[in-house]
Amino acid sequence: MQLHKQAAWPFTLAHMNTLAKLRAHLLPPLDLAYFREGALNMAPVTVAIASWGLVTGVAMVKSGLTVPLAVIMTLTVFAGSAQLASLPLLAMGAPLPVIWISAMVVNLRFVLFSAASREYFASLSWQKRLFAAYLNGDIGFALFMQRFGSASEKGTAAQWGFFFGGATVNWCAWQSASIAGIFLGGLVPSAWGLELAAALALTAVLIPMAANLPALLGVMTAGALSVITTAIPLKLGLLLSVVVGVIVAVVSEPLAHWTQKKRILSEDAQQD
Repeated sequence: MQLHKQAAWPFTLAHMNTLAKLRAHLLPPLDLAYFREGALNMAPVTVAIASWGLVTGVAMVKSGLTVPLAVIMTLTVFAGSAQLASLPLLAMGAPLPVIWISAMVVNLRFVLFSAASREYFASLSWQKRLFAAYLNGDIGFALFMQRFGSASEKGTAAQWGFFFGGATVNWCAWQSASIAGIFLGGLVPSAWGLELAAALALTAVLIPMAANLPALLGVMTAGALSVITTAIPLKLGLLLSVVVGVIVAVVSEPLAHWTQKKRILSEDAQQD
C-alpha cells in the first residue's frame, strides 16, 4: 500500500508540471481582475449560448453522427454556424471539399475579427495566438471590442485577461450544453421546437450589439438575402448572405466614420 502511494505521487506531480508547461505555452500573462470582469460580462449571455449549443448537439446526433464523432466535432470545431452548415452536407454524403469550403465561408467573419484584434495579440507567440483564435467567438469579440476598442495601448495583461475570462465562460457554456445535447439527442422530441427557442435567445443577445449603422446594415442585408436565397441548394444561400452582410458592414464602416467626423466638424464650425 505504501509503495502504491509513493508511485502515485510522482505521477501526479508530473501531470501538474505538464499542465503548467501547457499553460505557459498557450496562455499569455493574465490580469486576474480583468479575467473576472470578462467572465462576468459574458455570464448574462450564457443562456443563449447554451441554448444554441444544445440545439447543435442534438442536430449532430439526429443528422447521423455517432456520439463519439459528435463529441470530437464539438470539441475541435467549436463553431456552431460551421457545424450546422456542414451537418446537412454530411448527411447527404456531399464531397469533403464542398463541406470544408462551406464551413470556411460561414466562418469568414472570423478573418475580419482576427484582423480587427490583431494588434492586441501580435506580440504573442503563434501557439498563444492560435489558442486565442480557437477560443474566439462572436459575442466574446463584440464584448472585447466594446471594452478595449478605443484603448491607446494594445496587448496588455488586462486585455488578455478580459478576453480569456469571457472566452472561458463562453467555451464552458457551449461545450457543456452541446455535449448534453449529444447524449440527449435521441430523447428530445422535435415538437419541443428547440431550434426556434435557441434562435430567439441568440436574437435577443445580438440585437443590442447592432448598435451602429455598419452593423445594422450588415445584419439587415444578411437577413434579407437569407430569405431571398432559401431556394439555393445545399444551404449555399446562407453562406452567400453571411459573406455579403460582412462585406456591406466592412464597406460602410469608413463611410459611417466619415459622416460622423463631418457632422462633428460642422457642429464645431457652427459653435465658432
